[in-house]
Amino acid sequence: MTNAQNKNPTDIKKTRYINPKKTPQFRHRFARGFRETSWSDKPDQPGGVTAPKMVGTPPVEHWNLGIGPINCHAWNKDRTQLAVSASSNEIYIFQWSGQWKQTHVLAEHDLPITGIDWAPNTNRIVSCSQDKNAFVWTFENDQWKPALVLVRISKAATSVKWSPLENKFAVGSGSKLVSVCYYEKENDWWVAKQIKKPIRSTVTCLDWHANNVLLGVGACDFKARVYSAYVKEVDEKPGPNPWGTRLPFGNLLAELPSLGWVHNVSFSPSGLRLAWVSHDSSISMVDANVNIDDISTLRTKHLPFNAVKWVSENSIVAAGHDCSPMLFSVVDNKLQFACKLDIPSESKASSVNSAFQKFRNFDRNAVNEAVNVQLKTLHQNAITQILPHSGRSDNLQKFTTCGIDGLIALWDLKNNTAVVR
Repeated sequence: MTNAQNKNPTDIKKTRYINPKKTPQFRHRFARGFRETSWSDKPDQPGGVTAPKMVGTPPVEHWNLGIGPINCHAWNKDRTQLAVSASSNEIYIFQWSGQWKQTHVLAEHDLPITGIDWAPNTNRIVSCSQDKNAFVWTFENDQWKPALVLVRISKAATSVKWSPLENKFAVGSGSKLVSVCYYEKENDWWVAKQIKKPIRSTVTCLDWHANNVLLGVGACDFKARVYSAYVKEVDEKPGPNPWGTRLPFGNLLAELPSLGWVHNVSFSPSGLRLAWVSHDSSISMVDANVNIDDISTLRTKHLPFNAVKWVSENSIVAAGHDCSPMLFSVVDNKLQFACKLDIPSESKASSVNSAFQKFRNFDRNAVNEAVNVQLKTLHQNAITQILPHSGRSDNLQKFTTCGIDGLIALWDLKNNTAVVR
């Protein structure tokens, strides 16, 4: 008798039917096919980063540089080079040549870097760190050479910003002060003058006025302030402006209350308006040409914003823990929410449409549906910074964001001309 004849009929009845769609081989082929039609951030060559690939046209151009969470970035003048810090003590310089390629690593700091700014005309990079130091980097003989700055702070530096004329820069710190640094030719080094009063907590953010003298400062004492940062050694004597007429160094011109610690401040292109975002999920604005005491504050339903930037004289972009840039408009000197700039695309098919179907699938297949933790936004974690990319300061066309998810995203405002005022 053959083996088939020896089989007991009861054994044949007990043979379980195997669905080929539930075999490991099918699952592997299905997963492989899904990955081929999804976003891909893998570089074509080792050491290079290419733009993501997707079936169809991606809504926003973006890159994953493969260095981890990015807390700050800076562009050179022609936007062909990018400096980024991945929450470490190193600065990575990338060059665009069809794809991003790492060209230099600046590793003079000892602790995580908290701020980077790239002067477009002098081609100098300034950086600050938790190690209480700041360096000015100059490109010579195909190398970036650091120059130590005498910042004179006893706690971590938190932010840094070049002035519009690039002859000085400001450094915020946990020492409850701002150091305004300039180059002293006689001694061939960078020295600092300090603004202290009446700051009562850590300085979190800075922004320069277009006249190269006024400085916007945000701090954890629930205040945004405007100071005179006039340095007679490098600046011409300034004239009066709507913020004030007396402009000696360190003079407080405006003290603006907030309902939370201030994450970011930004002057408008004309310099007449100052906007700031706070940890209470609010965005505020004041116009010095109207009334400094008349503050327009908009309490939003969103998570707190980390960054704010004027894209025109009447439009502001803010972004933060909601992982999406949002556009606000100024109408009759009042802030209004315009729209979200990151609009998720509609899913073509959904495997689970209701709670009833979830339970039915669980009962039928004896397996639970996988939980999808991916956000509907491009950034998958908090946005940490907004920088201008293309266009004039009073008519910004493109801007970039960086985030804790490691992405650099390039946003085009041409498609939102109807809402950008």
